[in-house]
Amino acid sequence: MATHSTESHIDTHPDLLALRERYAVASARPTTGVIEGLCMLTGLYLAISPWVVGFQGTAPALRVSNLITGLALAVLGMGFGSVLERTHGLGWVACAIGAWTIIAPWVVSGNESVFKNVMNNAWVGGVAIALGLATMGIGLMKQRRSGAQRAAAPTAPRGDMAH
Repeated sequence: MATHSTESHIDTHPDLLALRERYAVASARPTTGVIEGLCMLTGLYLAISPWVVGFQGTAPALRVSNLITGLALAVLGMGFGSVLERTHGLGWVACAIGAWTIIAPWVVSGNESVFKNVMNNAWVGGVAIALGLATMGIGLMKQRRSGAQRAAAPTAPRGDMAH
């Protein structure tokens, strides 16, 4: 009877190692650092925006929503900065947080029509969506470049296979 090892060997799989290497290279680029930093700063601004813009008297539920989603976005941005090779697939979460931020004045507060609340959340939500899309695109840019390089590289002639 065959025994099965409980230890997983997925961490040493060549495809996974190549993927991690690709994202390690991508995370070393200056553009990536800017995107990660902006994502974190956008989250921090979203968290404090009710007090900066002045939501105090109008939307207590929106203040809480912005605080929670802003902190989540800031933590996500820190994750992108520290371990992009493991968090690159979470760029859609930044997009989801951005979409929620845009619709939150109406969903959380009912029919919230305070202009400064709506405009603040619309701008911050739009920036969060753009940064989430940029984060998802980091790996795709490297993948496209390496695919284009492979396609442009000449193939070596094959030797005679007859025995």
